[in-house]
Amino acid sequence: MTVLVTGVGGQLGFDVVNELARRGCETVGSDVRREDELVRRAAWDRYVELDVTDPGAVDRTLSAIRPDAIVHCAAWTDVDRAEDESNREQVRKINVDATGFLTDKAKNLGCKFVYISTDYVFSGEGTTPWKPDETDFRPLNYYAETKLEGERIVSSRLEKFFVVRIAWAFGLNGKNFIRTMLNLAKTRDTVRVVADQVGTPTYTADLSVLLCDMLETDRYGFYHATNEGGFISWYDLACEVFRQAGIDMNVIPVTTAEYGMNVARRPFNSRLDKSKLKEKGFAPLPDWKNAVTRYLKEIGALKV
Repeated sequence: MTVLVTGVGGQLGFDVVNELARRGCETVGSDVRREDELVRRAAWDRYVELDVTDPGAVDRTLSAIRPDAIVHCAAWTDVDRAEDESNREQVRKINVDATGFLTDKAKNLGCKFVYISTDYVFSGEGTTPWKPDETDFRPLNYYAETKLEGERIVSSRLEKFFVVRIAWAFGLNGKNFIRTMLNLAKTRDTVRVVADQVGTPTYTADLSVLLCDMLETDRYGFYHATNEGGFISWYDLACEVFRQAGIDMNVIPVTTAEYGMNVARRPFNSRLDKSKLKEKGFAPLPDWKNAVTRYLKEIGALKV
């Protein structure tokens, strides 16, 4: 099986392309520009420079590769900067237009398609976990609106698709909440962390295994995938990170209103119902505390 992965410069794309290579798939990683250090550290067979917002480039590249599957990880993910009117055209190009170009070509080639979405497509109200086939969305910010549009493009144009919603991603190749906490600990002994937004983190190394498992099946549809271990707040996650890293940090729980530093609105309820994974025969992701342990070990920050 030949698989094209977009956005390999990011956390998830990097892990997916390496997991595919480990499984012996013919793997083509792509991003908007070549990053030599990234390429040296990766295990994929080929790398192509691809601007997914350029329909001509998408058509030429995919016609040459003729993949059996596409894993679309490329996205604009800076939620706050997406609210800036000056960025919105580019956000739409990446999250909506590019998804359309890729799905049209996927349909033409008859290949499988994996689209990565987000808990942000939901309103974030209540405390009930959101189900994968929920239709009451009401996204709270522009980033979420564009990701929802991407979902609808994929599901309306393709039959062989997986839409996988995740939350609170962290991985080796990029910025994330855990790295932010560890960096803050270098210069201070107290941090304020939001405690009224509830969900579960997603370790991209674990998610990549699931996505590759999905590609080996025809069990298409909408799924939710985060690590197991119950629902927590960002405050809970920060406390666990500092505990495992052996850092004596005063973590102060605050409300979203008290924190007051975000431009874009965030959902309070990011609980995702993942029961469909088991129902369809997929293995759930490991416990989130175990995922944090493995991640901290990977980056050389584990102390416990």
